[in-house]
Amino acid sequence: MKNYGIILASGTGNRFGGETPKQFVEIEGKTILEHSVEIFEISKDIDEIIIVITPEYKDRAQKLILKNQYKKVSEILGGGKTRKESSFIGVNAINDEEANVLIHDCARPLLSQKILKACIDALSSHNAAAVAIPLVDTIIETEDKKIKSIPQRDKLMRIQTPQCFRLSLIRKAHEISRQETDFTDDCGLVIKHNLSDIHIIDGDSRNIKITYPEDIYLAREIYKSKIFINNC
Repeated sequence: MKNYGIILASGTGNRFGGETPKQFVEIEGKTILEHSVEIFEISKDIDEIIIVITPEYKDRAQKLILKNQYKKVSEILGGGKTRKESSFIGVNAINDEEANVLIHDCARPLLSQKILKACIDALSSHNAAAVAIPLVDTIIETEDKKIKSIPQRDKLMRIQTPQCFRLSLIRKAHEISRQETDFTDDCGLVIKHNLSDIHIIDGDSRNIKITYPEDIYLAREIYKSKIFINNC
């Protein structure tokens, strides 16, 4: 059974700002897109990579893939208006009857090989798995600018990516929820329709998501210090 990596790179980056889409901002000589693709390219466990990107940047992405001679990239597809739509496009590009699918945010270019392998291993005994880390801050629920409740922190975690599924499961989740829009990730599709338990894989605080300009400085420091590289 093949292992697919779907890299979602079609976000608008409204919170990031600037003239350059964050997928093409450089960290230590390579764009965020290149870093994220390379993680899956060098993995011995990944067979194919599908990139889903903002349609107007497909050509730009294609040039980077050709420049780096990434051999595992089989598709570069135009994304949808939402993350859910882009994920649906990526999942439906896979023609296999069954496969392992790892859906990863391009904006997380510091994913380690250790976590990537743990994702593949988890799918040998689970139909779905998600990478997550414990909370360090207290989370509050608010209403009308007031604290409504304070959930127990020991029962809460921060989810990262990849989110990992058997192809048949995530395909079914998308088919059932075609008309629904209130989802921020793929695990939400599976949970809402009670399709499967989702196994938790220990994440890493260095697997940051590039959301704001200051995140670029943090990512660069992680690379410079070689903390991330030495832990791969």
